[in-house]
Formats: sequence, C-alpha cells, structure tokens
Amino acid sequence: MNLKFIYKIINIDELKKAKSSGTYSGSSKDIQDGYIHFSGEDQVEGTLKKYYANQKDLVLLKVETLKLDHLIWEQASDGNMFPHLYSPLNLSNVTDEFEILLQDDGSHKLPDSY
Repeated sequence: MNLKFIYKIINIDELKKAKSSGTYSGSSKDIQDGYIHFSGEDQVEGTLKKYYANQKDLVLLKVETLKLDHLIWEQASDGNMFPHLYSPLNLSNVTDEFEILLQDDGSHKLPDSY
C-alpha cells in the first residue's frame, strides 16, 4: 500500500517524552511487538475503539510516509493491512497533531478532518 500519511494514536505523556528527544520508539505494546503500530486514515476509528476505549489524554499524530525507510504494510489477524514501522519515528515526519477527546460514554471524538 502506498499512502501519503499514516496515523499514530499516542498518550500525551509519551508524546512529551518523545518531543524531548526528537524520536518516538513506541508504546510498551510497540516495543514488545518489535515495531510501531500505525493506522491508515480509514482505520483510526476502529483502532481507537478496539485498543483505547475509555482512555483519556490521547493525541493523533499525522505522519508523512515519504521519508520512512522501514515502513512495512502487513496483514493483521482480521485480514486488513496495517502500517508498521521497524525503526524509531523521527518526529520531523509528524506533520500535524490532533487532540482526541474522551466523551462521557467512553468513546472518542476525532476532529472532522485529519
């Protein structure tokens, strides 16, 4: 697959830590799996529902794929293809950040466009 942008859901504290170093090595789940999990634009909502229900303080990073040398699209157990980055993410590839709002029912509100 060849998308111009991919997306990473990240906790605000993880993002602050990454900004201090300029790179993001991934969440504990990413590190355990050996790569950083990303989503295509049409996969963000499903990823939020499946892995981040009721979690607050989340940010959506929009990442330009052009300069990501170790990005591989791999098939998940559900048959969908997901982007995985097999190296730390240089934050210079992040083109935008979006706050993800936690609603009273535990679901999340994304911006209208991202």
